Amino acid sequence: MVNRNRLLWAGFTAILAAGVGFSIRGGILDNWGAEYGFTGGQLGKLNGAGFTGFCFGIIIGGVIADRIGYGKLVITAFVLHAVSALVTFAANKDMKMETAYSFIYWGTFIFALANGTLEAVANPLVATLFPENRTHYLNILHASWPLGLVVGSAMCWLLDDKMGVNWKIQLGLFLVPTVVYGVMFFGQMMPKSEASQKGLSLGDMFKDVGVLGGLVVCFLLALFFGGAVFSNFMSERAASIVGWVIGGGLLIAVGVMTKFSMGSVLLFGLFLAHLLVGAVELGTDGWIQNITGSIFSSEVGKFLFVFTSLVMFGLRFCSHFIEKKIGLSPVGILLVCAVLASIGLVLTSKVDTVVMAVLALTVYGIGKTFFWPTMLAVASDRFPRTGAIAISIMGGIGMMSAGLIGSAGLGYARDRFASEELKTTNPAVYETVKAKKESSFLMFGAVNGLDGKQLGAAEENLKKARGEAEKAGVDVKTALDKISVQDKSVIEANIKGSRRTLVADSSIPAMMAVLYLIILLYFKTIGGYKPVTITPDPAPASAAPKA
Repeated sequence: MVNRNRLLWAGFTAILAAGVGFSIRGGILDNWGAEYGFTGGQLGKLNGAGFTGFCFGIIIGGVIADRIGYGKLVITAFVLHAVSALVTFAANKDMKMETAYSFIYWGTFIFALANGTLEAVANPLVATLFPENRTHYLNILHASWPLGLVVGSAMCWLLDDKMGVNWKIQLGLFLVPTVVYGVMFFGQMMPKSEASQKGLSLGDMFKDVGVLGGLVVCFLLALFFGGAVFSNFMSERAASIVGWVIGGGLLIAVGVMTKFSMGSVLLFGLFLAHLLVGAVELGTDGWIQNITGSIFSSEVGKFLFVFTSLVMFGLRFCSHFIEKKIGLSPVGILLVCAVLASIGLVLTSKVDTVVMAVLALTVYGIGKTFFWPTMLAVASDRFPRTGAIAISIMGGIGMMSAGLIGSAGLGYARDRFASEELKTTNPAVYETVKAKKESSFLMFGAVNGLDGKQLGAAEENLKKARGEAEKAGVDVKTALDKISVQDKSVIEANIKGSRRTLVADSSIPAMMAVLYLIILLYFKTIGGYKPVTITPDPAPASAAPKA
């Protein structure tokens, strides 16, 4: 007999393990840099492995989930989590930097692969277990992610910043929820998806995705292979061409598999919307501590990130109330959230006190809370024929977008806006502190941002000046006047660049709001939003009985 409550909380614990590990890894990047001498570029690639591994895990897992069953995928993910720890912990100070880097890189990739595989199980499993209220239960499932971020951040603050515990012990703590989810899943009967129960083939499940849905995925894969993979071995132009060739080949493969079905226009719109969700939610999460930290201080930036995560955790248990009591449909919830997220980011760009920042980020936090799980619920409700495939592809799109568009785009925007500010206010200082390597993003022009080392040194000098101001009992705002003209110019340009970056970022949820409004109006024309159930295909005319 299926114990759906136990399976829900097993999935919750599995995603909690992913959130804890993800957060701790982000907190110990500086430890790896100090211990092994990794450059900022190498640390960035280590972070990127956490996105790409997830994408492969969730997409491949989603495609095969209905073929091999959820249980085998859970076992695979559990083994991958254990292997990721062993591979990462194999790095030590006595080996060459390159060797240590390889161990940590592949350990991170395998960890993310396990996380993606688990989501390829947890999302369709919960959607199948609770067909009567998918929005509510998928939100509960994904409340574990912000909780994992909070737990991991708290562990890093205590064990790393305060106690100086070895990074391997810190990272090993993700194995605790890993063991728990393994025990909770062990011996449990798991249902098949509705599509699998009806005996639909893989080609049938892909038809709603079709060429249109494949276009979104293959576009991101082309960017991935052309940028993150082959750019390490050849020129950027050649790598880009190879990436587009691979993306085009995969799109043809999708066409052949679906007999060149165009797919659902609605699902195509949902995929586009989730591409933007990944960019604004996970992409912004990767930068928000840094951006708010530059406006205030690093410690305040961490506090605000944890606060926003706690807002998300609490609210993800409230979607049932919003949907049933307030009367908003899942698409209506998404529309309101997109508007709030856009407003919240604009408000955050204008804050100059911590209290104002808390209020602004509360608006933003409310906005981004329901994006990811509610999008999965809509895809599950409307496209049951796709089984685990559509929502797994959707998760992969969001994660790839976070790494390739959201995080990279915000980094570029900050480089661009900060350099433009400094060029305007003090061009002589800009020529002194500009980065040697150019920053580029998609079709936008290359720019020279601020040199990270010199920016870091200026911020360290400001931190010391603030400390001295606090000891003297004077307003810490006067600290900016106690540092050199160059440091002051760099910091002020960086703050203004950060504010402009948040304004630019607000355009993403604004675009999402337009998409959601169009989808909402579409549902109005067909009688409102309703979940769909699988019905048998109509028999061909030739097979109809004769009169």
